[in-house]
Amino acid sequence: MDNFEFLNPTKIVFGRDTENRVGQEIRKCQAKKVLLHYGGGSIKRLGLYERVTSSLKESGINFIELGGVKPNPRVSLVREGIKLCRERGIDFILAVGGGSVIDSAKAIGIGVPYDGDVWDFYTGKAEPQKTIPVGVVLTIPAAGSEASPGSVLTNEDGWFKRAVNAEIMRPRFAILNPELTFTLPPYQTVCGASDIMAHVMERYFTPTRHVDLTDRLCESTLKTVIKNVPVVLEQPDNYDARAEIMWAGTIAHNDLLSTGRVGDWASHDIEHEISGIYDVAHGAGLAVVFPAWMKYVYRENRDKFVQLAVRVWNVDMDFENPERTALTGIDRLEKFYKSVGLPTSLKELGISDDRLEEMADKCTAGDTKTVGNFKKLGKQDVLNILKMAL
Repeated sequence: MDNFEFLNPTKIVFGRDTENRVGQEIRKCQAKKVLLHYGGGSIKRLGLYERVTSSLKESGINFIELGGVKPNPRVSLVREGIKLCRERGIDFILAVGGGSVIDSAKAIGIGVPYDGDVWDFYTGKAEPQKTIPVGVVLTIPAAGSEASPGSVLTNEDGWFKRAVNAEIMRPRFAILNPELTFTLPPYQTVCGASDIMAHVMERYFTPTRHVDLTDRLCESTLKTVIKNVPVVLEQPDNYDARAEIMWAGTIAHNDLLSTGRVGDWASHDIEHEISGIYDVAHGAGLAVVFPAWMKYVYRENRDKFVQLAVRVWNVDMDFENPERTALTGIDRLEKFYKSVGLPTSLKELGISDDRLEEMADKCTAGDTKTVGNFKKLGKQDVLNILKMAL
């Protein structure tokens, strides 16, 4: 186990009707003027917008609005939000939505006090030093951005999708009401589950040894999602199953499962090139990339894949052929994805082979860097994985 420091200051407010407390939580942050940031019209159709704004008004919170966040959020809207915050003296940002809205809000937060262009943070030209604080009302369990230090944006100029991480970007609070997820379409539900599972597996497949405690925390989180996703597909308003998934989504990406270990993150880097160009759902892209990555790298530490197969997928250990055990575990992951309606190939996403090399090139900055830690991957490795995923 590696040395580590762990601090997550995000306050979690979990349960039924908790969105009605949003005004109180913002008032505790001593905010004077709030930017209410959200996506499309779903929060208005479902009545969430009215409940949130009523809570803000009852608490005496002044606010202005900026909607229009898209899946795979765009830097152009972030720049618009930065300008708006500066002009209107905003000192707090409330994100009402899923990971895209939260990531966009975080980007606005770090962009307001910065003299340069916010995209500098996403290309590594600058590191966030200050931010406008962010609060969250979560509507989609998936990205885990409600308690993470990260944000992912897409730049329409070249269709680059990039991430930035800084501890100051963790939200001040996150309100999680599983009831808000009852009306999620099935495909959005399973894409979210795929994202949650990927966040766990990115941490699980580590070069760090002697991390049995966090291994077992990862395995338990995976088993919780695997168990409850079929339940909510059959019973969309099953509060208990929705609650398990929602809390798993937060735990998967609040860095508790990262303690004492190095994560991999190659699959995320590869998928960002897919959704950056083709604008597919991130979770769907991960369901395609992860099994292909696994088949490409499993011999790097076969025992880890055997462990996953036995502990998570209940594969009988084949002592005479442990490789068969490892591959059976990967196969069961693919079968799970298929059983809940997720794609497992690029062709299912409508993607052909004509831009695979471009994606591999972007992912490795022209083959000048590697991605991943479980196995370091260069451009040809990434290209090979994309071809396997085709």
